[in-house]
Amino acid sequence: MTTTQRLLLVEDEPTLRELLSASLQLAGFQVVPAETGAQALGAVREQHPDLIVLDVMLPDMDGFEVARLLREAHPGPGSGHPPILFLTARDAAEDRISGLRAGGDDYVTKPFNLEELVLRIQAVLRRTSGRQPDRRMVVDDLEMDVDSHQVLRGGRPVQLSPTEFSLLRVLMENAGQVLSRDQLLDRVWHYDFDGDDSIVASYISYLRRKIDTYEPKLIHTVRGTGYVLRRPRP
Repeated sequence: MTTTQRLLLVEDEPTLRELLSASLQLAGFQVVPAETGAQALGAVREQHPDLIVLDVMLPDMDGFEVARLLREAHPGPGSGHPPILFLTARDAAEDRISGLRAGGDDYVTKPFNLEELVLRIQAVLRRTSGRQPDRRMVVDDLEMDVDSHQVLRGGRPVQLSPTEFSLLRVLMENAGQVLSRDQLLDRVWHYDFDGDDSIVASYISYLRRKIDTYEPKLIHTVRGTGYVLRRPRP
């Protein structure tokens, strides 16, 4: 199998880097290896990867710092910031939250199953690489242009990561309809295996911090059911 999708693999442990590189190439990806955060930043500028598989523990800076630097260099969706899948032995909840806040789109802990890793890479690529026909959606004073990947609230631009944008798009496409966590996992993350639904709650929280900064709040939790985007009911 061949593909034009290029992965930047950032892993400082040589044996694991070689194993992952070979496995990802067998899965049909082009792989660009890097050992340090500095090499990763340079490779993003020169190689323009479609996705970064980024180890958190690197010799010169941690992966969260690499993600923050990339986000600062490419603010906003659609501006050149590639999606990031963190790969790490740190599996504490606070580490996963730190990774998502730093701009990560998924988080895989070591040890991991290679087949699952490939599926999760494919899921991230599916939800972040597709272009949609020119379309504009409006809910109250929240606006989304799907084609240009622009979001405005009250006329002000809102900067979202690729996954935050995908989640908001699904909520806006189904405005007024309550969506369960399983539905959001399927429509946003496209998991082909049992996903961790806590990632949905985390990303809903991130969206609220960027979208619902003033009244009326538009993203609502329906206890025991899921989430809905709408104006609050009188």
